Amino acid sequence: MPLRRSRLFLATATSIVLAITLAGCTGSPSTPNATSTSASTSIPTRTETPSRTATPAPAPTLRSGLSAADNRAYFDFVNQKTLAAHPEPIGRDFIDALVAAGFAKADMQVTADKTTIGLTPGSIQFSVRFNGQCLIGQYGPNGVGYHSEVAKPVSTGNCLIGDTSPIDW
Repeated sequence: MPLRRSRLFLATATSIVLAITLAGCTGSPSTPNATSTSASTSIPTRTETPSRTATPAPAPTLRSGLSAADNRAYFDFVNQKTLAAHPEPIGRDFIDALVAAGFAKADMQVTADKTTIGLTPGSIQFSVRFNGQCLIGQYGPNGVGYHSEVAKPVSTGNCLIGDTSPIDW
């Protein structure tokens, strides 16, 4: 029986030592002594420097001597402003805004605002032929959103394929 008691004693002692060791690892945060003075516990604090206000980037502008790719940011800027002003835009809204922004109306195309059976299409496409390339925009409700690209004109010289609406206003 002495062997059994010594094993039991060893296991108990090991458990106690292990428990004390683990309790030391999970110590709670110390609280300051109630009698301590503020001079002994004061820590210099770092003052926050005011953050610099970022200067907004200037709005893009039309740069007629540059490529369509170089003017895509301006094209997008104009179309985003159109969307902000007209939550449910039609093709004319985009064309009028692009003309007011300096693009040539004669170089534009737009798809119809209604399908052949009078429904609202899934999206409206519009384009500007610009210095030998095409700035093409597309907007569609229902999660399609606004997208644009720069592309080469098709073999006809136009930017859009298929039927387009006359821009005669």
